[in-house]
Amino acid sequence: MNMPNERLKWLTLYAAVALIVCGSQSLAANPPDADQKGPVFLKEPTNRIDFSNSTGAEIECKSSGNPMPEIIWIRSDGTAVGDVPGLRQISSDGKLVFPPFRAEDYRQEVHAQVYACLARNQFGSIISRDVHVRAVVNQFYGADILMEYVIRGNAAVLKCSIPSFVADFVRVESWIDEEGTELRPSENYDGKYLVLPSGELHIREVGPEDGYKSYQCRTKHRLTGETRLSATKGRLVITEPVSSTAPKVPPLQSRPLVVSGHTDLSILCPAQGYPAPSFRWYKFIEGTTRKQAVVLNDRVKQVSGTLIIKDAVVEDSGKYLCVVNNSVGGESVETVLTVTAPLSAKIDPPTQTVDFGRPAVFTCQYTGNPIKTVSWMKDGKAIGHSEPVLRIESVKKEDKGMYQCFVRNDQESAEASAELKLGGRFDPPVIRQAFQEETMEPGPSVFLKCVAGGNPTPEISWELDGKKIANNDRYQVGQYVTVNGDVVSYLNITSVHANDGGLYKCIAKSKVGVAEHSAKLNVYGLPYIRQMEKKAIVAGETLIVTCPVAGYPIDSIVWERDNRALPINRKQKVFPNGTLIIENVERNSDQATYTCVAKNQEGYSARGSLEVQVMVAPQISPFSFGDEPLNRGEVASVNCVVPKGDLPLDIYWTLNSALIVNGELGFTLVRLNKRTSSLNVDSLEAVHRGSYKCIANNSAGYAEYVSTLDVNVPPRWILEPTDKAFAQGSDAKVECKADGFPKPQVTWKKAVGDTPGEYKDLKKSDNIRVEEGTLHVDNIQKTNEGYYLCEAINGIGSGLSAVIMISVQAPPEFTEKLRNQTARRGEPAVLQCEAKGEKPIGILWNMNNMRLDPKNDNRYTIREEILSTGVMSSLSIKRTERSDSALFTCVATNAFGSDDASINMIVQEVPEMPYALKVLDKSGRSVQLSWAQPYDGNSPLDRYIIEFKRSRASWTEIDRVIVPGHTTEAQVQKLSPATTYNIRIVAENAIGTSQSSEAVTIITAEEAPSGKPQNIKVEPVNQTTMRVTWKPPPRTEWNGEILGYYVGYKLSNTNSSYVFETINFITEEGKEHNLELQNLRVYTQYSVVIQAFNKIGAGPLSEEEKQFTAEGTPSQPPSDTACTTLTSQTIRVGWVSPPLESANGVIKTYKVVYAPSDEWYDETKRHYKKTASSDTVLHGLKKYTNYTMQVLATTAGGDGVRSVPIHCQTEPDVPEAPTDVKALVMGNAAILVSWRPPAQPNGIITQYTVYSKAEGAETETKTQKVPHYQMSFEATELEKNKPYEFWVTASTTIGEGQQSKSIVAMPSDQVPAKIASFDDTFTATFKEDAKMPCLAVGAPQPEITWKIKGVEFSANDRMRLLPDGSLLIKSVNRQDAGDYSCHAENSIAKDSITHKLIVLAPPQSPHVTLSATTTDALTVKLKPHEGDTAPLHGYTLHYKPEFGEWETSEVSVDSQKHNIEGLFCGSRYQVYATGFNNIGAGEASDILNTRTKGQKPKLPEKPRFIEVSSNSVSLHFKAWKDGGCPMSHFVVESKKRDQIEWNQISNNVKPDNNYVVLDLEPATWYNLRITAHNSAGFTVAEYDFATLTVTGGTIAPLDDGTGHGNVHTRIRLPAWMPEWLDLNFMVPLIATVVVVAVGICVVCVALSRRRADDLRGGQKDVYYDVVYNQTMGPGATLDKRRPDLRDELGYIAPPNRKLPPVPGSNYNTCDRIKRGRGGLRSNHSTWDPRRNPNLYEELKAPPVPMHGNHYGHAHGNAECHYRHPGMEDEICPYATFHLLGFREEMDPTKAMNFQTFPHQNGHAGPVPGHAGTMLPPGHPGHVHSRSGSQSMPRANRYQRKNSQGGQSSIYTPAPEYDDPANCAEEDQYRRYTRVNSQGGSLYSGPGPEYDDPANCAPEEDQYGSQYGGPYGQPYDHYGSRGSMGRRSIGSARNPGNGSPEPPPPPPRNHDMSNSSFNDSKESNEISEAECDRDHGPRGNYGAVKRSPQPKDQRTTEEMRKLIERNETGPKQLQLQQTNGAGFTAYDTMAV
Repeated sequence: MNMPNERLKWLTLYAAVALIVCGSQSLAANPPDADQKGPVFLKEPTNRIDFSNSTGAEIECKSSGNPMPEIIWIRSDGTAVGDVPGLRQISSDGKLVFPPFRAEDYRQEVHAQVYACLARNQFGSIISRDVHVRAVVNQFYGADILMEYVIRGNAAVLKCSIPSFVADFVRVESWIDEEGTELRPSENYDGKYLVLPSGELHIREVGPEDGYKSYQCRTKHRLTGETRLSATKGRLVITEPVSSTAPKVPPLQSRPLVVSGHTDLSILCPAQGYPAPSFRWYKFIEGTTRKQAVVLNDRVKQVSGTLIIKDAVVEDSGKYLCVVNNSVGGESVETVLTVTAPLSAKIDPPTQTVDFGRPAVFTCQYTGNPIKTVSWMKDGKAIGHSEPVLRIESVKKEDKGMYQCFVRNDQESAEASAELKLGGRFDPPVIRQAFQEETMEPGPSVFLKCVAGGNPTPEISWELDGKKIANNDRYQVGQYVTVNGDVVSYLNITSVHANDGGLYKCIAKSKVGVAEHSAKLNVYGLPYIRQMEKKAIVAGETLIVTCPVAGYPIDSIVWERDNRALPINRKQKVFPNGTLIIENVERNSDQATYTCVAKNQEGYSARGSLEVQVMVAPQISPFSFGDEPLNRGEVASVNCVVPKGDLPLDIYWTLNSALIVNGELGFTLVRLNKRTSSLNVDSLEAVHRGSYKCIANNSAGYAEYVSTLDVNVPPRWILEPTDKAFAQGSDAKVECKADGFPKPQVTWKKAVGDTPGEYKDLKKSDNIRVEEGTLHVDNIQKTNEGYYLCEAINGIGSGLSAVIMISVQAPPEFTEKLRNQTARRGEPAVLQCEAKGEKPIGILWNMNNMRLDPKNDNRYTIREEILSTGVMSSLSIKRTERSDSALFTCVATNAFGSDDASINMIVQEVPEMPYALKVLDKSGRSVQLSWAQPYDGNSPLDRYIIEFKRSRASWTEIDRVIVPGHTTEAQVQKLSPATTYNIRIVAENAIGTSQSSEAVTIITAEEAPSGKPQNIKVEPVNQTTMRVTWKPPPRTEWNGEILGYYVGYKLSNTNSSYVFETINFITEEGKEHNLELQNLRVYTQYSVVIQAFNKIGAGPLSEEEKQFTAEGTPSQPPSDTACTTLTSQTIRVGWVSPPLESANGVIKTYKVVYAPSDEWYDETKRHYKKTASSDTVLHGLKKYTNYTMQVLATTAGGDGVRSVPIHCQTEPDVPEAPTDVKALVMGNAAILVSWRPPAQPNGIITQYTVYSKAEGAETETKTQKVPHYQMSFEATELEKNKPYEFWVTASTTIGEGQQSKSIVAMPSDQVPAKIASFDDTFTATFKEDAKMPCLAVGAPQPEITWKIKGVEFSANDRMRLLPDGSLLIKSVNRQDAGDYSCHAENSIAKDSITHKLIVLAPPQSPHVTLSATTTDALTVKLKPHEGDTAPLHGYTLHYKPEFGEWETSEVSVDSQKHNIEGLFCGSRYQVYATGFNNIGAGEASDILNTRTKGQKPKLPEKPRFIEVSSNSVSLHFKAWKDGGCPMSHFVVESKKRDQIEWNQISNNVKPDNNYVVLDLEPATWYNLRITAHNSAGFTVAEYDFATLTVTGGTIAPLDDGTGHGNVHTRIRLPAWMPEWLDLNFMVPLIATVVVVAVGICVVCVALSRRRADDLRGGQKDVYYDVVYNQTMGPGATLDKRRPDLRDELGYIAPPNRKLPPVPGSNYNTCDRIKRGRGGLRSNHSTWDPRRNPNLYEELKAPPVPMHGNHYGHAHGNAECHYRHPGMEDEICPYATFHLLGFREEMDPTKAMNFQTFPHQNGHAGPVPGHAGTMLPPGHPGHVHSRSGSQSMPRANRYQRKNSQGGQSSIYTPAPEYDDPANCAEEDQYRRYTRVNSQGGSLYSGPGPEYDDPANCAPEEDQYGSQYGGPYGQPYDHYGSRGSMGRRSIGSARNPGNGSPEPPPPPPRNHDMSNSSFNDSKESNEISEAECDRDHGPRGNYGAVKRSPQPKDQRTTEEMRKLIERNETGPKQLQLQQTNGAGFTAYDTMAV
């Protein structure tokens, strides 16, 4: 028996928990603050959303509430809307988004759907109006126009037929006729054509001519904006009438016309007839069959048969009838018009708080037309109410929430929401404590207790087995209320019996709910059943009854009927606890007596009976008064029949809820039988209209049925208007109310004129309106008097009308309501009042609203005068006082009202003195004053006069400020700053002036200068500089001490702002200020302004001074230069002016520079001609000469850029005479005539003509033609001893020239030795053969000898004497130049001539010296070689950055200095020059190595750079110093302290920003590596830092065993190694051993080299065999050391230049790598595949190491000491090569570099942990260890990792810069110095060789690499100029065309310290062309050179200390091997 109790305990516990939860929920739901509210829409979507599929749409829905409501989109059926990918989505802010979509993706359920927006929070839900979404797929449509058939004379209407699928979106814009005239909708209704508002074209009175016209319509799509012409053209088909025809209307689809309000509409009446019919329009009165003619006015027009209504209103809705008539017949057309108005709704009140049980009423107020339905919803669910008023009779808890009223029609819907809140706090009753089931013996008393709580306080009642317990002698019920509001009720049963057992129940009930608890009380005893009362139940309900059994224990309880145990059918159910249930009881089967039998185990039983009576409730058959309304006076009868229900039945009727009494109001009620009642009305009246309800009632219940009766009742007066009289100006209201069915329309009209009869509609105006039949006239006036007609019509009967007279009664009236009257104090005054109106009029006077009685004051007198229009009253005052300033009012009264007028009497006097004068604010020039307004003497203060003076002046010398009298504040201006003033104030009105106020003293403040600087002059200094001079402003306008000036300047005529510069003030009096504005544009007008400033601020800007900068020189040459030869001495030159923007000034003249082309190089030989025009003719030129010309433009700034040279040749002319003639006797009959050619041949000599003539005789002159190449002629057959005269002419194609001088000779037997040749100067080109003639005659034959430079000639293999006496010199060289004399001698005479030989050779190497450097420019001096003979034409200057390409610059021969500009900052450059003349380019000068100023970035201090937090580190990049070259970017890498791999964070951090490295772990040590880049290079810095702890604390430093926490202090040793084996001691020791070994090797190599022949030991000139006429640029320099020089060019391409193929070879350069034995000469780096057919030879066995080299390849070793037999140039280990010929163009993803591995053998001993490629960190041995000789191609440049993680090798060009021509093979592998670093990569460049003191820049890093920094100091372990005599050019170039981009940052996670130097986009190639100059003997590669910088000369002791301090790494050790003193700073820092 414990189980129930246990269960009850649990139930109680659950109930308690539930109570707590519910209580908390109710608290949450009803928070104390009243701000919480349900949702309200802020932005509700519109009813229709139409959009095109190309645009998409967004539907916004916003709501407010507290808490913020949630937005959900639903469909019309209430289901939620989700996302449809690509078609529909709901954005996070609640928008419903339809993205643009393709036509094929259209989905009806998405794009043609009704949506709604639901907003909800915990107080309820609301739903928006319906949103009809329609997506329109953009598809083609065409409009068509059908042919219209029309009878002549009628009107035609053409329709533009638009397809239905776009009809809603397309409207007709206009019509176009065949002539292109566009017809648009217009206000002109009288024309032939009219475009109707609905888009049709109306054509009135058509005639035959209209049949020939065609029309098109233009439509516009409102969604896409697309306009389109109709596809077809419409025509009218005009039919001629045969006979008269009655009007006919085509069959119409009568569709109602629905139009939006405030739009224009047209109603068509398409009838035609002959004759043309007339049309009349009518409108039916609403709800009736009566019609009225449509009144036409400005708004309603009729055009032919079409009715046009503009700006339609809802009142225009209704049924319209068009009546058409002609002489033959008539026709009519009906049209129903509905003018819609937008729906809107509002619920009143929007929020109401109602107490429990009280009623709540919501009223839905709505507007719009039409309204089809009204519906209500609660919290988004329909509640089935459709009336405008929602009434909740008794509010319950579940009624609270959001209510909505929806109004709808077919087109749209609208909603309004309201919130119902519950007032107070309502808590339904709760049983807090209750009795438990109990079993007991009879006898003792029982106490049952129930405790309940709730608000309001509940009542508790008790029941036993369903029967209420009342107090009696044994049962006592009592209750009380506790302090906390709970009710405690108890039930006492004294001396309990067995019969008291049963189910006890306590019920707690209040108006807000019921709670109950029941439990059994079991009392031991025999079974007992309490008496059961008769049970009546209505048929159809369910009977539930429990047998009231007492006694305990009971074994069974059964129910019986007629002694049969139940159940006996399906409807009956019996339960063991004695409960009987019978469902759906029926009288026939279930009405009976039921018996309950209870038994115990002993067999005792008890019985009890229950009589069940089944009652049947009434049921009424439907009845009706009929479908149509009945008319007044007719009979109505209806029967109410109740076929079912128990008798007796009560039947009664109600009308509109009022009980109908028989005999009253004409009702007759007849009870036909017990179940039927009849209702009869003999004569229907209006009162009988309504809702009839028949109600049937019996004991079982009641039923009702409702039917409505409508009675048509003609109008009748409810309130008939009568005559009214209104006071003028009042608001008149005349009621006119009529009743009837349908409800009558009440209208008012006004009679025309003064008598009733004709009436017109009342015009709507501001003051007249009719509302629900009542006429309102606001502010009625006399004009509104007259007769008015009120008419009520509803279509039943003739209607009602009443005529009334409205009269307006006028009370007295004052024309002037208020006026002012003034009087001076002490003078008399008269006040007058005139009142008009109906007499008699009485007038009273008031003074300040108090009755004025003259009897009380004899100063006042009142008189009245009767006038025709009214009464005049006068009030006289004898002597005015101040107290008479008052408001006098006269009040006039008559029978109809009263009026008053006021006179404001003002007694005026002088004002009082202003007071309380004080200073509010002051500045330098003004002071703000305030004062209190004095008494104004009743005359408005005209003004205040503020008087002020300087403190030292008297009040006679004052200044005044006049202030309007209405103000009490004023500003005194025009004061001087910093001055003391006295100020006072006077008031003044029309009467006079007050006394002065007390004076105040003030000192003005300083102020910004008010004056502008004076005498401003702007003068140009040069083309980019202007000088501005000015003087200060006048002293009085300084307003303080001037501190300086702002000088602003800008380009004139632009809107840009001024750029200001600040200049300090010069204190000297009258001193002129000046400023130079620099870096301006050339010849550009600038505007300059100046303002002075002091400590307060800046003064005014001066006027703009405009000035041009000095004219510059034109930056572009004249274009289209052309020359035309005119004659042999004139050439015309023409050109086009340079572009205006490049003129940089005003072009004044043009200069033509011209000279013969062969003298062009010589500036002194050039001629200049100036001209202002664009062409000129050059005169006086040499004949038949090639001229070179340039044109330049000249401005005031100088000469501009010259044009490109052009060339023209003058025409040939006849030649001059031969310059000299000789006639030499050859014998007794022959004379040899020789001559020299003309000085000016003026063309090509075609022939010479030799003239001869015997002297003295009249003989004819003989002529002889001689070829042009022959310079002598032998005249024969002459007469002996007879003189002959000879002369010679030369001829060109033009003709024969002048004759030479005549010479006379006479043949003779004696022939002395004579030389026919002439002294001459011969010019020979270098390496050509030269021949000098010596033609001699003589008999005997003369002997010919030559002297060279005075020395007797002796033949050799280069010079020999030819048989004709000429001297031939083969292959002329420079030394052959000089004088050559030829001597001819025979026995008779001797003769001699002297030739001068000039050898034209390319120039020798010029001298190049450096004179200045800047950050981006170098200045060099150029001097020609002293030994040059041929004139120098100019220089070519070659220069390149260390990692870039060679560039060239042309320099004129007379330039002393040349600037090389646009260079990289802080970069090393190589410069050399070549000269050129007309032979060609000469030798290159020595290479000048220098660098521009600027350095790599400088390291910042760690605290300024790094800012650490717990999980990030901030880097302040502004802390870095840029070293003079602007920063380009930073690379940031980090790693944990114990990791090896670096993680790249970013490789492009901009320098101006701060950067935060995120996602670090707290309290962790990290390494940070920063690489800072600028154009001078980069600096790598490493930092250790520890992140802070989570709480912001720091962690302890790392301890590495030394106790210092420094990670880099010391290298730990394994435990088994002795302590003395410290690396700090061992490294220098081993390094010393290595140096000694290397030194020995180097000496050996040098000695062996000395024995080799120097291929260039002979004369330098020999090497110019084939190259003397070539341009010797660096890209095409030939190798002069090879016999097959022309076939194989040693050429290594720059990194981004296409490689040329090898001449004469089909192999590309890649093939050259795959070479066999002996394929290359030892001094050449390119292999010739033709020398060895064995191209691909297999690899031989590993080579034997060279004896004596124990440490492999140490630095300074000149060649690879590992050789295969016959393989002289094995690839060196540890060398990285760029394969020749690859076209990767520096693409890092394509480049394949090769790095050779170290040799396997040759190592001095095993290196612990050595893995092959790189050294482990801290390895104490030498830097290069060899272990193998195979090349390994690296396919992926990012995958090569250092297995030990610490070392890296970087190959940089070696520091030797002597001569680029000495690049023998043994040096090929030594050009790249390998530099190691401990913790990162080190970039270093070539060491310094200074050609000139200018190279020795004072910077720390004169020769740093392009990557710059403090580690570029010289390391000279390769020897110097004295020992080597050579230079190696490193051409690891910067990619791109010399662009100053930084090298790309390393890729992410790419450890720069583990990759070769080639991993950046640099190439380590060396061009052979740069290796072809050598002027000295080979040196010993191991020679030592001291560092030129003393700071780097460290002793061995210093070195040891440095190592101990860890300031040097393996890099320094490597340097120490060959240069014990040269150290390079260790750059990668661990800060």
